[in-house]
Amino acid sequence: MKQFHKFQFDRYAGGMPRRELTDEQWKRIEPLLPPHGRMGCPRVDDRKVVEGILYVLRTGCRWRDMPRTYGAYVTAWRRLRRWEGEGVWEQIWQTLLGTLDEEGKIEWTRAFLDGSFAPAKRGAKRWD
Repeated sequence: MKQFHKFQFDRYAGGMPRRELTDEQWKRIEPLLPPHGRMGCPRVDDRKVVEGILYVLRTGCRWRDMPRTYGAYVTAWRRLRRWEGEGVWEQIWQTLLGTLDEEGKIEWTRAFLDGSFAPAKRGAKRWD
């Protein structure tokens, strides 16, 4: 298996490339995920679900077209929404951003925030 931009790179049925999290990336993300519940059905592997979510977001495919190797698309979609509501994704983002900063891989002099707003040219008519 070849390494490509810190992602494992291989092929699945259909011939399209598939990138998955490396063990190093997973070690940084796993502790930030909510703990498993004690009730209900056995939980689907978090790593597999996260990789499925990233696959859909990266490729832009419909959820139902997510390859079954990542588990059920409904499970991935539900966890994406639940973790979004719980702030898990923002915590992961901040942690990984902090790691890149510690490693000197971010040039803050080139970073900026954009708070601009541009209304649509043919927006809805106002009712006064």
